[in-house]
Amino acid sequence: LAVVDWQNAEQAQRRALEVRLHTNDTTIHKELSDAQTAQARLRDRLATADLRLSVLLANSPAKRDGMPAGTDTGGVVHGSPRGELDPAAAGRIVAITDYGDQGLIALKACQAYLREIAH
Repeated sequence: LAVVDWQNAEQAQRRALEVRLHTNDTTIHKELSDAQTAQARLRDRLATADLRLSVLLANSPAKRDGMPAGTDTGGVVHGSPRGELDPAAAGRIVAITDYGDQGLIALKACQAYLREIAH
């Protein structure tokens, strides 16, 4: 009788673990899907020029006559000159961040899995 009770308890623990792992999988899958959707929207906005990425410039670019350029290379935010990135370069940067997001989500999934099975 004690063996049967032990087996039932083990089965209940295993089912509970399976439920927690399934819940974690569902959550991680949703996070990954949401991140991919956000990245796709960002890529689309960059492709249609609805959004432009810019960088802070260390030095203000000089015009051909030697005078500093104004804001015609991008814009000025809080007094710092900015330059717009080429749309193709901006797209490559977004792709890199997409890979990074996917890696972080995968790491989070692995950590959650290990926490659950070690519990």
